[in-house]
Amino acid sequence: MLTRRLILAGLATGLAVPARAQGKKGATDTMALLGVDGVYDAHGMNPDGTTYSGRVDIVQQGDAVEMTWAIGSDTYRGQGTLEGRVLTVDWGAATPVVYVVMPNGELHGTWDGGTALEKLTPR
Repeated sequence: MLTRRLILAGLATGLAVPARAQGKKGATDTMALLGVDGVYDAHGMNPDGTTYSGRVDIVQQGDAVEMTWAIGSDTYRGQGTLEGRVLTVDWGAATPVVYVVMPNGELHGTWDGGTALEKLTPR
């Protein structure tokens, strides 16, 4: 439970700092599109407290994202949108998966209405 609270606190903190473009003077007023395209190791906790791991493939075109999770012998697919540092993915459940893109490239997320957690680490 403490781990869940720490991760949720980290997610809330991450939402307060939007990604900004770097470079030319005045560029800080323009949101930069983050790149999340790639292959990730997934580690998560189900709503019942059991853990899981697997692989996630993310394909990004602009702010549109397609994800494929390979968890054990199961495969899940979803589509979403990246807005600033927040990635929201509809994967066919009642509630979406919501990730925050961290400065180190990891994606920290919640699913099942916030009762389950997932961390994606770039390979």
